[in-house]
Amino acid sequence: MPDAARPYRSVLYIPGSKERALDKVRGLKADAIIFDLEDAVAADEKVNARSLLVRELEKGGYGQRGRIVRVNALDTEWGQEDVAAVVSAKPDAILLPKVGSAADLDELAGLAGDIDLWAMIETPLGILHAEEIAAHPYLTGMVMGTNDLAKDLNCRTRPDRMPLITSLQVALLAARAHGVIIVDGVYNAFKDEDGLRAECEQGRDMGFDGKTLIHPAQIDIANAAFAPSEEEIDLAQRQIDAFEAAEAEGQGVAVVDGRIVENLHVVTARATLARAAAITALEMAQ
Repeated sequence: MPDAARPYRSVLYIPGSKERALDKVRGLKADAIIFDLEDAVAADEKVNARSLLVRELEKGGYGQRGRIVRVNALDTEWGQEDVAAVVSAKPDAILLPKVGSAADLDELAGLAGDIDLWAMIETPLGILHAEEIAAHPYLTGMVMGTNDLAKDLNCRTRPDRMPLITSLQVALLAARAHGVIIVDGVYNAFKDEDGLRAECEQGRDMGFDGKTLIHPAQIDIANAAFAPSEEEIDLAQRQIDAFEAAEAEGQGVAVVDGRIVENLHVVTARATLARAAAITALEMAQ
């Protein structure tokens, strides 16, 4: 089971074939990194990228950031060798593309040893089987692949993402039902800060843990959007204090800002404070 407080606000894709990028990311404020051996690497560079990535991971220096490696699909000529190579570097998780069912993860589980599994949810089949994928015993994270999903759905791109909302919510429901991390898809227009901010806020409102990113310039916006605000932290502390005071007087509910506070609100409030503390700890360690 993943650490519920560990931040995944910003999850940055880095091509496994770019040595300079693999080094630069050590100094960036991303919560997690997806080291990509799949889409970001040309076919004739995949073998070299695999060796380079393993060397860089073994070199270390990535601090407390989550280190996730996206391998090629296991039915390609590179997939199984990708897994065999990166297992020795001990990343935090191995991310499998285009997962359509829980059975797709079984072979990876047999190759990955004790390394956590993550799944790309980026096909209609993956959405329809999201619950069984999230229930896989070795799965701890899910990543929305909204570009591939939109292509397969033949839907139009809209700022409000209405054509994708059902798919996003189905995957989110599955992740929450089984206690796994889930991060939202990328925002392609990396120079459009207002558009990115709006999409991050939408994803946070829906309940995603963070957002996958394609450019370092997107990190600060994602980090801010998916972190508890000062107002949320203040409210959480006041809810806890009020409820504890009410309990001391034999009451089962409290009132804060004219609203009833029950135990379920306190559970959420404690989770908010734990998340804020985890973010502070990660930022201090970077």
